Amino acid sequence: MIEMLNMDCMEFMKDVPDKAFDLAIVDPPYGIGNCINTNGKKHYKKMHWNQTIPPKKYFNELYRISKNQIIWGANYYRKFVRHPGIIIHDKLNGGQFQGPKSLSDADIASQSYNNLVKMFRYGWSGNRMNNTINFNNDGPDSRFHPTQKPIALYKWLLKNYAKPGDKILDTHGGSGSICISCYDMGFDLTWMEIDKDYYDAACQRFKRHTSQARLFEPEGIKPEQMTI
Repeated sequence: MIEMLNMDCMEFMKDVPDKAFDLAIVDPPYGIGNCINTNGKKHYKKMHWNQTIPPKKYFNELYRISKNQIIWGANYYRKFVRHPGIIIHDKLNGGQFQGPKSLSDADIASQSYNNLVKMFRYGWSGNRMNNTINFNNDGPDSRFHPTQKPIALYKWLLKNYAKPGDKILDTHGGSGSICISCYDMGFDLTWMEIDKDYYDAACQRFKRHTSQARLFEPEGIKPEQMTI
């Protein structure tokens, strides 16, 4: 079951029992306040939700309600992250973004399973500064969120860190890439996004994917129920 909620994650987590989820895979705001280009030319807006990182209370609640955690942006939350295990997504951009104000060549996540450092190499410019945000793009990795992550990354995480039957949590849903990954791989997911525009776009993207997936399912096999 894929449950997609349009709500504040702090409101959700306060009523969740301890260790209710087996794995939380989250990508909270990094507090770097990038701009995004909304029409491909000259009109920019500030990502106000990305001006500050979540408070300590958020991380306390996340650790309380989940047994294991993969937290993207760990380098921005060093005083809150508890586990030394590391996952690096190398975006294979060839170091094209240079200078003190350029974007990172990779994203870093902490993981609670062990102390190892693991690398996922996958070419990706889905969170490149000033790319156009397109809410009507129908591609499988269509980009409409400024910090969007690829579906392939979430599938790799689920394959390497989750086990069958695990209940997955995502508190900062963004583009909904994890929803598609969990659906395809048979994991139950509770996902939430506070911004209504991003929530609606993610739901549309997920519906398109599941509709297309049903066309190729063998006869007699039912897709998992979708809750939105």
